Amino acid sequence: MYVVATAGHVDHGKSTLVHRLTGKWPDRLAEEQRRGLTIDLGFAWTRLAGRDVAFVDVPGHERFVGNMLAGVGPVPAVLFVVAATEGWMPQSDEHLAALDALGVRHALVVISKADLADPQNAIDAVRQCFSTTAMADPPVVLGTDLDTVRAQLLALVDRLPAPDPTADVRLWVDRSFTVRGAGTVVTGTLAAGTVRVGDELEVNGRRVTVRGLQSLETDRDEVTAVARVAVNLRGVDRQHVGRGDALRTPEAWRDTAEVDVALRSPDALHEQLVLHEQLVLHVGSAAVPVHVRPLGATAARLRLSRPLPLRVGDVGLLRDPGEHRIAAGIEVLDPRPPALRRRGAARARAEELAEGQAPPPVCERVTSLRAMGFRVEGRRVGEWVVQPAWWDRRREEALAVVAAWSAEHDIAAGMPLESLRRQVGLPAAELVRPLLDGTGLTVADGRVARPGERLPPRVEEAVRTVEGRLAAEPFRAPEADELTQLGLGAKELAAAVRLGRLTRITDGVVLGADALDRAAEVLRSVDQPFTVAEAKRALGTTRRVAVPLLEALDARRLTRRRADGTRDLAQ
Repeated sequence: MYVVATAGHVDHGKSTLVHRLTGKWPDRLAEEQRRGLTIDLGFAWTRLAGRDVAFVDVPGHERFVGNMLAGVGPVPAVLFVVAATEGWMPQSDEHLAALDALGVRHALVVISKADLADPQNAIDAVRQCFSTTAMADPPVVLGTDLDTVRAQLLALVDRLPAPDPTADVRLWVDRSFTVRGAGTVVTGTLAAGTVRVGDELEVNGRRVTVRGLQSLETDRDEVTAVARVAVNLRGVDRQHVGRGDALRTPEAWRDTAEVDVALRSPDALHEQLVLHEQLVLHVGSAAVPVHVRPLGATAARLRLSRPLPLRVGDVGLLRDPGEHRIAAGIEVLDPRPPALRRRGAARARAEELAEGQAPPPVCERVTSLRAMGFRVEGRRVGEWVVQPAWWDRRREEALAVVAAWSAEHDIAAGMPLESLRRQVGLPAAELVRPLLDGTGLTVADGRVARPGERLPPRVEEAVRTVEGRLAAEPFRAPEADELTQLGLGAKELAAAVRLGRLTRITDGVVLGADALDRAAEVLRSVDQPFTVAEAKRALGTTRRVAVPLLEALDARRLTRRRADGTRDLAQ
């Protein structure tokens, strides 16, 4: 299917032309039929030489330009109508400016009412006005010759680029209503992707299921872009979805309330800003008031009044609804721009955007890059994509940070992993281990340490003193005041235990590195089973040491505690 929107001044015959081409009158509202004036979007279709062509008929009156933009936004081609009786008119200007701002490149111009007036003036005006747009030199035909109009329509649709049927779905909703017995139905122009009955989609944060599909008044099991489609949804009430919302592939799009954009007609936009006019962003079928912050002469940051699912490369336009004037066309450069808090950040960002599309994030999940519309390029690290130069700088910084931290905390078990993550600027802890691969740094128990850890000289001397005493009396643990006099506090003892120099039996009780094995060997010479008192005498120690030492032997399964409280050596 091919979808074409109409455009042109009010009462120039757009709906009449659609009716003559399709045999269907696009105006559906009773008021439209009563007044003979298109107010909202209308739809009709026909078959030309084996091709299905659907028309989105838009209103031409200046009061309904918002409706017009909702219909034109997702459509790739336009049928522009100019009446020979009136020629080029104000809404002809605004509609053309809107189409140019939206980047429409495929157009056919029909001169209507050519049987009532000489069409040459209208044709000359069309040539002049279109010459400065992306549509440049569209075919111009007379509406009185329907065969030529049909032939040019076929040539128009044959020039359209092929859509991607595998793309993520984003259907901009232009109508929402309820059908008795069926529930909520939304309609829109499917610009890319494929929708199937049974698909799970998302709208306004709700998961919904495609209950049914209809296209060209026919029930379908699936519809592939480009197409006009009606989607019957399960899981959402009609009041929770409407024009400007987007039905989309779950988790494939990210709503954003702030975007950096490139500007078309930037001089006009800056004039608007000086006049502090209220502008509205039109994209797809959505119309959202925005706050605009200029970033140089060709870019701006838009703060949207409500989030929209936007990607890099999306086009739209800024319009001043009070003046009925198009301020500028926009193209999304970055749907998740960096903050501009530091002095000079806005100027630096303007220089960056002057180069064109903003660079992709230096470190981002693959799914997020896809949702933002950036190409997935760079070094893959699990579910992440990183820019190699940035990643290498983070690794160098991690080495320096750990070295500095270790010098300041010479007896610690290592730098807390979360502290390193924050200082280096990694967005997730899962990236720390891959970053440190090949650096020699180790990660264990949530800490990052340098290999070959040694005790500082002051601690080394004290530990050697303790080791010397334990060599003579292996189970006489130093008393707390002895440890204090040696300068061995909890952190120093923990460092010695971590390096295998001492064994921690319990709080404040440390023995030699091989204390448990030596204790088991001594207890082999004791009659089995034995009591705590008997073990204490055999080991030549106190109850303060003997009780936790036996519990440690139990934990290592070197001894077994019996029901009567005695122990024996495990076989």
